[in-house]
Order: sequence, then C-alpha cells, then structure tokens
Amino acid sequence: MAPPSKLAIATGVVLRLVKEEASYHKEMEQQEARIKKAETSEGDENAEYTLKQERQALQETKNVLPGMRTKIGHAVERLEEELESTKEAGGEAPAEQVTKAEDALAKGKAAIVETS
Repeated sequence: MAPPSKLAIATGVVLRLVKEEASYHKEMEQQEARIKKAETSEGDENAEYTLKQERQALQETKNVLPGMRTKIGHAVERLEEELESTKEAGGEAPAEQVTKAEDALAKGKAAIVETS
C-alpha cells in the first residue's frame, strides 16, 4: 500500500480539526446544561463545589476555542497550498482526492467563519 500523499494528509488534518472543534462546541452545550441543572438543584450538600467545578470546566473549554480557530486556519492554508501545487503539477492526485480536499477546504473555511 502506497503512503498517503501530502494532499491526503493535509485534507485529513483539516477534517480532524473541524471535527475536534465541533466536539468542543458540543461539550460546551453539555457543560452549560449541567451548570443550569446544578443551579436549580436544591438539597445537594456539594452543589456549590459541583457548580464551581462545572464553571471551571466550561471556562477551560472556552479557552481552547481560539487556539482551535488558529490551528484550523493554518491547516486550511496548508491544504490550499497542497491543492494548488497538485493542480500545477498536472493533477497527479486522483480526482476523488482533489474533490475530498476541496470539500475539506470548504468545511474548514466554514468553521473559521462560524467561530469568528
């Protein structure tokens, strides 16, 4: 089996980062729901501690997002460069790989726009 091309690797990086960022957003929603639940629950002797821990976890998740945006931006730039060099080289990569790269590029750019 041949090793993956630079284009395939760059495509995979963008897709992985977009997926990772989406999981952070999902995690934030879950943490916010747990915070609301902890705020409304009564009679729990550890409620204050639990609430503090959940808020801290939420803040840590929020702190990760700007870095993710930067990583996605760099990965998108690299993928654009690889795609351009592949096209200039006369299309050495299979058409399926180029299509996949263009789709990943669109997803990466959309992720950057959504989080801005």
